[in-house]
Amino acid sequence: MIRPLLKPLALAAAVALALTGCGKQEQAAAPAPAPAASVASAAAPKDVFNVSELGASDEACKDFNDFVNAKWVAANPIPADHTSWGAFAELAEKSLNTQHDIVEAAAKNANGAKAGSVEQKIGWLYESGMNDAAIEKAGFEPIKPQLTAIDGLKTSAEIASYLDQIAADGDGQVFGFGSGADFKDATKQIAFTMQGGLGLPTRDYYFKPEFKAIRDAYVAYIAKTLELTGISDVDAKKQADQVMAFETTLAKASLAPTEMRNLDNQYHFVSVKEAGKITPHFNWEQFFKAQGVTIDQGFSLAQPKFFAAFDQLLASAPTAQWQAYLRFHTIDGASSALSKTFRDNKFDFYGKTLSGQPQQMPRWKQVLGGVNHAMGMGLGELYVAKVFTPEAKQRAEVLVTNVRDALKDRIKNLDWMSAATKAKAIDKWNKFLPKIGYPDEGEWRDWSGLTISPDNWYANLQAARKYNYQYDLSHIGKKTDRKEWGMTPQTVNAYYDPSTNTINFPAAILQPPFFYAHGDDAINYGGIGAVIGHESSHGFDDQGSQFDGDGNKKDWWTPQDKKQFDARTQKLVAQFDGYAPISGKPDLHVNGKLTLGENIADLGGLNIAYDALQTALAKDPTEADQKIDGYTEDQRFFLNWARVWRGSTREKRAEMLLNVDPHSPIAIRAIAAPSDMPQFASAFQCKPGDAMVRSGDKQVKIW
Repeated sequence: MIRPLLKPLALAAAVALALTGCGKQEQAAAPAPAPAASVASAAAPKDVFNVSELGASDEACKDFNDFVNAKWVAANPIPADHTSWGAFAELAEKSLNTQHDIVEAAAKNANGAKAGSVEQKIGWLYESGMNDAAIEKAGFEPIKPQLTAIDGLKTSAEIASYLDQIAADGDGQVFGFGSGADFKDATKQIAFTMQGGLGLPTRDYYFKPEFKAIRDAYVAYIAKTLELTGISDVDAKKQADQVMAFETTLAKASLAPTEMRNLDNQYHFVSVKEAGKITPHFNWEQFFKAQGVTIDQGFSLAQPKFFAAFDQLLASAPTAQWQAYLRFHTIDGASSALSKTFRDNKFDFYGKTLSGQPQQMPRWKQVLGGVNHAMGMGLGELYVAKVFTPEAKQRAEVLVTNVRDALKDRIKNLDWMSAATKAKAIDKWNKFLPKIGYPDEGEWRDWSGLTISPDNWYANLQAARKYNYQYDLSHIGKKTDRKEWGMTPQTVNAYYDPSTNTINFPAAILQPPFFYAHGDDAINYGGIGAVIGHESSHGFDDQGSQFDGDGNKKDWWTPQDKKQFDARTQKLVAQFDGYAPISGKPDLHVNGKLTLGENIADLGGLNIAYDALQTALAKDPTEADQKIDGYTEDQRFFLNWARVWRGSTREKRAEMLLNVDPHSPIAIRAIAAPSDMPQFASAFQCKPGDAMVRSGDKQVKIW
């Protein structure tokens, strides 16, 4: 599914759980009372927050992240098989351990399970991935038919036909294709195409001098990858140069991540005839026929400049260069499912060279990553049955209601927005659809059409890839289903989708340190409350604010209000442009434009959650006046916000994320929003001039 607009809370957790590079969860406690202002007992256990981890009290106003997290980070180095470690990663690891128990049990009982059941398919899928002997024996035999087909290509027409064919199998090359809501009529699902085809993180890696060493390493990786299939070192080097030249041509026509945040670069509706004028050497009618989809009025051909460059390559690039490109990407794309030699080779470049990761994950985690990618929602169904209860879902619903109410109040009380725009904003707020934990009864995915065997890992993954691709394409031409999930329940993350106007909180994030069944309100509102506020605020960030409550891209702002909003967000861009988060590298800064949406959501979400906490405390004066371990409720609210973002990242990974990640580094997220809030300064008695106090023109206020 093409989801350029999906707004996850954090990149790191999503990547960790997808395991493209990734204790049991706590059982829910007693049922919560009917929705009320407070969501937890005032008599919170003192071990909910360990104050012995805090630094000296005078550090809070200098660097709040260091004050809250420095001791923990020093005592918890990054594991060798990770690129980062912190609160999200710890929680992801707990989720993985639970999933591990589930798939091990499913594999053990698969032969006796109900034929065709999710349990049997998950069990056989995992079993086949753990069958090292069979995988080693197969070598690269599973992809030989594709490599033979590539060797036989002679003309550009044959190349185009081959691209049609492999896309239909779920192995699309050069560009992405899938379904998504029409920007102009979100009730309809249409087809989207998106730029792709690059092996390096962004276009800049192909041109900027500072990435030359990475380019050289990439060319060496391409050559080594080709050699593993029997190509001579001389020929492999020649082909590697051809691949690099091919990708460089694509990169010249590709948009940078910051440019991709422009909604006009994500949606470009054309008829099939109009698309043909952009790519006269690529027949879209034939492509759609091969995919088994019917395109009526048209589809979104986003990034037309990229597709024009793709077309020129079809017309002018030598067949041998196309073959080298397709050959390499076929091997590279399959490497994670092939024998150890191929997996090690891929890790050496993408893990060690690009991200600085010393060791690969243990085999069970690699296989579990494949299971999540292939049947993640199926595994999620088993995960929910094991660890999540309706009572836990009810408690989360109380928090969502309270935080959303706080957002509504903030909109009503904004001093810079007109009544006309406020009315439209409230209309959008009224149409929010919160989704908590997991799909509703009857909304789980059907896996009956997927065939899984117990002894062929590659074939199983290929079958799942095609099955999932066809499932995605089946949406085209149909109505948008707001109840469909874009994340699995076992994912430690959350997201907002502007095309459906939904806020979504998977089961795995509804646990400590985000949410405590018996924690005080401050801890819960500073954790999951701020997450709820964050996702809700995405509906009103620089992108979300361009969509109405029905998910359509529509301008609902008065010109003056839009001018005010843009001026305020530009101050936030400037704030984040000023952060240099990597020690010893003062010239590497956060990209304020790339991270703007997430930064708006952090600032808005923390303010909203704080307001919700005050409403709760006003109804329980006893809790409002209490101190726990010497800290007030206001202080504990901000302490848990910072704790959620504690952690560290390997330098190479941190550098790469500055170029590609729309989220700011975690250490910055811990301090940035609080520094713009007078409530923080008041809670910790910070004074003007302190590093954690932004005042006057430097203070940013949006929602």
